[in-house]
Amino acid sequence: MNPTLIGILGIVVMILMFLTRMPVSYVMALMGFLGFSVIVSFQGGLNLLAKDLYAVFSSYDLTTIPMFILMGQLAFNSGISRRLYDTAYKYLGSTRGGLAIATVSACTAFGAVCGSSPATAATMATVGLPEMRRFKYADELAAGAVASGGGLGMIMPPSVVLLVYGVLTEQSIGKLFVAGIVPALLVTLLFCVTVLVWCTLAPDQGPRGERFSWRARLVSLRDLGETMAVFLLVMSGLFFGWFTPTEAAAIGVFGVLGVSLIRRQLSWERFVASLYETLRTSCMVMMLIGGAVVFGKFLAVTRIPFNIAGWIEGLNMAPWVILSLVVLVYFLGGCFMDSLALVMLTVPIFFPLITGLGFDPIWFGVTIVMVTEMGVITPPVGINVYVVYGVALTLKQNVALESIFKGIMPFLLAVFVGIVLITLFPQLVLFLPDLMYQ
Repeated sequence: MNPTLIGILGIVVMILMFLTRMPVSYVMALMGFLGFSVIVSFQGGLNLLAKDLYAVFSSYDLTTIPMFILMGQLAFNSGISRRLYDTAYKYLGSTRGGLAIATVSACTAFGAVCGSSPATAATMATVGLPEMRRFKYADELAAGAVASGGGLGMIMPPSVVLLVYGVLTEQSIGKLFVAGIVPALLVTLLFCVTVLVWCTLAPDQGPRGERFSWRARLVSLRDLGETMAVFLLVMSGLFFGWFTPTEAAAIGVFGVLGVSLIRRQLSWERFVASLYETLRTSCMVMMLIGGAVVFGKFLAVTRIPFNIAGWIEGLNMAPWVILSLVVLVYFLGGCFMDSLALVMLTVPIFFPLITGLGFDPIWFGVTIVMVTEMGVITPPVGINVYVVYGVALTLKQNVALESIFKGIMPFLLAVFVGIVLITLFPQLVLFLPDLMYQ
């Protein structure tokens, strides 16, 4: 049988297996192994499976992932996330929709020490939902702001998705992290504008909260001094090349742990819980990478990526039209798949095509992360929506799933505007990396 036909059949079977709710990583590894065995040989498939999985789990570069995840877990379990929220509330809570704006701002800040979208959504839901309920915010705005704001953890460095993209495409992790800062702040600003417009048109969605004195605001900033120092140290080290991304992650973990111990806000039980969640999440991410690598090798021998690239180039369409089609694929795929799995599955196909058309690989990485950010709040999958729904049930807040999906719609529009802006003005993404790495 023709290798391309085998590849298409493998993709179809893989999608059908996804519908059975089998773990994505196992499905990709299994189909990659079986497909490679059919095209090459069974022994070749066994060698591929063993070598690629060993290469992933023994990779020094990938140790960055569990370290950044551990940093986020320590920040959550030591109460840093709650202090971030309290500070944002003291500055923004007195405006109309101010609690929702504070939640979005806190999501951005927590994303800077976490890098995981579901973790950011879960953290902010735990802190923010009860508070917004207490101030009589509508469920649509409260839950929608938390679920959408959680997606900022995918863009704001250190982003796990950007990290994996950099590993797969052999791009500079430091450049990708720096490139994500301005888009993350842009989307944060667009989210805040969305809340203001929404609450202006429907004042009952987000009443004004308490107004704090400037003294109280400054005191709240003092409580975050050590946390901000850790973040600035990690990012400055990456900017100026003082240490590698792996070393930066280790320093970040050490810094957050040190702050937590000095403040005596991390018990032994919470420390063990942080290690457990880090191990569980890291294993999931590493298996996803391993499965994607195996499946990518299978796609390579089928020559499907090269055939797709050749077919699209043969259409003689403008590069921006091709880019629009690729972005549409990521958006639709994000509606049905986990963002990390989607990136690892599709990057081997689209990356050579996009760079061949002359688009900057750093810019493309940030763009697809922003597009897949829409996927984490878009039905039917919308992982952040279900995370917020689950947290609400745990907290006995009883927020309807339909209310959360209704609440994320204005924020989806805001992300779309952000994508249009960085497409029209690529320097919004590239000027910082160009400045720091010239």
